[in-house]
Formats: sequence, structure tokens, C-alpha cells
Amino acid sequence: MDYKNSGVDIEAGYKSVELMKKHVQETMRKEVLTGLGGFSGAFSLEAIKDMEKPTLVSGTDGVGTKIKLAFVLDKHDTIGIDCVAMCVNDIACAGGEPLFFLDYIACGKNYPEKIVSIVKGVAEGCKQSNAALIGGETAEHPDLMPVDEYDLAGFAVGVVDEKDIITGANLKENDVLIGMASTGVHSNGFSLVRKVFSMDEKTLNTYHEELGKTLGEALLEPTRIYVKALKSIKNAGVVVKACSHITGGGFYENIPRMLPEGKRAIVEKNSYTVPPIFKMLQREGNIEEHMMYNTYNMGLGMILAVDPADVVTTMEAIKAAGDTPYIVGKIVNGEKGVELC
Repeated sequence: MDYKNSGVDIEAGYKSVELMKKHVQETMRKEVLTGLGGFSGAFSLEAIKDMEKPTLVSGTDGVGTKIKLAFVLDKHDTIGIDCVAMCVNDIACAGGEPLFFLDYIACGKNYPEKIVSIVKGVAEGCKQSNAALIGGETAEHPDLMPVDEYDLAGFAVGVVDEKDIITGANLKENDVLIGMASTGVHSNGFSLVRKVFSMDEKTLNTYHEELGKTLGEALLEPTRIYVKALKSIKNAGVVVKACSHITGGGFYENIPRMLPEGKRAIVEKNSYTVPPIFKMLQREGNIEEHMMYNTYNMGLGMILAVDPADVVTTMEAIKAAGDTPYIVGKIVNGEKGVELC
């Protein structure tokens, strides 16, 4: 008896590490002091010493049951982008700049080419957010997970000067809400998605004219990363007063998280374009509108509040970063919460 006969292939693990090296290397920043294969990742903080009060911000998350679609379609090269996005968007939402990222892959069996495909996506997400992929772990779990399945999670660390942390404390009546377009469902609400649509290869590979692509392509579209857009806004001299990453819980749970007591957000539903995947999902699942906005981003992956005088500059900065902005509402005095009209 040996370890391989028990279900853990050490040689496959070595091969995975070798194959992923080139993708990991593409994410390196000058602050990274260690190479792939060590017991830990080292990251120099020399570059942030000029901040008045440098503050670390962190985020950890997974991809949820969206990962089931990757299994069905045997497409694993974008799910890593989702994992990175869910972590770094939270950091950017607090005003932070992501510095580095670590991933964790648990699998029933280590198929090196599949693992590398996953890590390739993670590396792409890191490049989109300028975060270094400084470490990770691939754990083979025979008898605990099916051999053709895996789970993916990650952890990111960023930095922000304490004075620049976005808290919502300075929100005022008539501050303007600006939303940034999402790429679709992102990585939340897939337990409901999987109840509405059959998760089989034929259904997911069916082309739909209203989507302009197959259902699987629309649902697997990677989560948008907003790090560059928020950095562009900051570089333009705009102070973002409040910011909300629209994830699980949709509008009704996430928007109030950026509000102080006594302030209410008014969002106009017809102020932006709702992607067709949400209309199709609502129709096919017979889902009431409130539940849609209480579960999904409905086309807005990030919503931020700025002073009315900064709206034009903010919109231009977002466009310059390659994102699509919409003026979607305003802040009013009242009971803390969000109102859709």
C-alpha cells in the first residue's frame, strides 16, 4: 500500500505546480519577495510607508454553486476570475487597493490540466485587479469528494490609508448614486438559477437569441472586477462617499450596508439596462420582482455615492477604466434602507 493507492497522487500535485508556474508569474508585483513553491508568500510593505496610517483590508470568498456549471460544461478557465472578483471587489469597495491573493482548491482527484485551467483563471483575475498571486493550496480529498469535482475559495489582502476608507459617514441628502454595469449573474444566486434551468449539457449549450449566446455562456460569464474603475475615480480626485458591492442579497441587503442611520437610498429601476439573462430567469422561474432584486445584482455590480458636483468626473473616470456607468438614484434623509421606484 502507498499514498497513491489511497487516492492521493503526489506526482500529479508536482505536475500541477509546474504547469501553473507561468500563469502565476504573470501576476507578480515588485513587492513579491518569494517564488512559487515555498511554505509562505512574502510581500514587502516598503511601497506603502508614505501613507499616514496604512490600514490592511481583507476579503475571503468562494464561487458558490456556480461551480456546478463548470463541471457540466467541463469549462474551468473562468471560474477563478469569479473567485478573485468576489474578494477584491469587497476590498475596493472599502477604498482599498488589493495587494495579493491566495487560492485554495479542494478536489476529489488532482487532474493537473484541470487544476492549471482553474489557476489560469485565478491568475487572470489577479491581473485584472493588479494583485499578486503569491500562494495557494491544492488539496486532494479522495472519498470525501467525487473525483470529477472540486471547490474553489480565495483570500485577498489590500491596503488603504485610514483617511481614505469608504464608510458612508459623510453621506448627505441629494448625493448621487452611480451604478456600474455587471456582466450578468456574477457569483450569487446560483442555487435558485439551478432550480429554474436544467443543469444538463444540452440545456446549457442551447443558443438563445435574446441572450445572443448560449445559456451556459451567459451564466458562466465571469464576475466583473471593479478595482481599476474605483482606482480611476480616486485618481481623478473624486471622494467616493459610500460604496456597495452588489452580491448575495441583491439591492435590499447590500445597499443599506453603505448607509449611515438617517439616510435612505432611492434607486430608479428604469435608469439603466437590465441584462436579458435576468429577464429570462425571472420569466422562466416565475420569480416575483422583489425576489429578483433581493437575490441578484440585476445588472449593477457596484453602486457608489458621490457629491453632485463630482458626477461628471466620476462617470468619465469609470468609462476611462472600461466600465459602463449609470446615474441610478440619490440619497435622501429618512429611515435607513433602500427604495426602488
